[in-house]
Amino acid sequence: MMSTEEKLGVFIVPTGIGAAVGGYAGDASVWARKFSNKAQIIVNPNVVNAGGFSGINDNMLYVEGYSLDEFFRGNMNLAPSHNNKVGVVFDRAIPQDVLNIHINTINAVKTVYGVDVIGYELTEQPVGVTFSLGPSGVSAGNVNNEKTLLKASEKLIANGAEAIALVCFFEDPENMNEDYASGQGTDPVGGVEAILSHYISQKLQIPCAHSPAFEDYSICTDIVDPKASSEYITPTFLPCILLGLANAPKLVNTNEGISINNVDFVVMPYDSLGSIPVFEALKRNIKVFAVKENITALNITPDKISDKIIKVENYETCLKLI
Repeated sequence: MMSTEEKLGVFIVPTGIGAAVGGYAGDASVWARKFSNKAQIIVNPNVVNAGGFSGINDNMLYVEGYSLDEFFRGNMNLAPSHNNKVGVVFDRAIPQDVLNIHINTINAVKTVYGVDVIGYELTEQPVGVTFSLGPSGVSAGNVNNEKTLLKASEKLIANGAEAIALVCFFEDPENMNEDYASGQGTDPVGGVEAILSHYISQKLQIPCAHSPAFEDYSICTDIVDPKASSEYITPTFLPCILLGLANAPKLVNTNEGISINNVDFVVMPYDSLGSIPVFEALKRNIKVFAVKENITALNITPDKISDKIIKVENYETCLKLI
């Protein structure tokens, strides 16, 4: 699947932990794209998702967190794919006017980009998503009725979907972190979004990503921090996940595709190193770079994990080393 001369890297910014770079709306994309000029790059959706925009390009592999963990464990491989058939699951709780905006968004993405959205399904019951922001600044949440998501997803797969976009109804999070628009703190909805996509990916072994739907779809007229700005100029965040899923790699068995053995390096924020990709990379002698300019609400630094982790001041330095 890859030429012997081409490097394969993994560029991760975990969701919902207030990362200084990548904790907002596609603000890690500029670096991911620079890395993708030097190597093929696996990215988690949080790196490139940016509301009505997307930082994804043809040299990136868009892989959701659960599938990324399984890939690093050696339990599944990735088969590059293009123009996947995408099915969209909408939460029954979404008001009709908000749903109409999302349907128009689907049609716009199909028209402009040619993304093959085969259709959508409404869940039979409301999904019941709640979210929270802990005192440490890490976002979390609960899903009351995840099985209704699964049932709708299965219908779409039966109709030919090769990837699933989830859109669940969220209460407006603005009063939970008023500093987010100023480029500070954590996106309150990021943690529960990861729960939603992890669940469908685990159950169905299919590329999946989530976009929230809010009742208030008015456009903000305030000047906000550039890192958060792409979320404030659109009433829906669906375009970025449709663009990512359209070219997400298929999740295949270990006899085909790209395997963990093809990975040359992993790039992580400096203090969020307590994850399966990091532990598995170290076990397999894959280089792990911890980028000091990217700090988060966590405190899991190289000294707590391994002296084999390569500490770099910033992404520019890391890119030069690679």
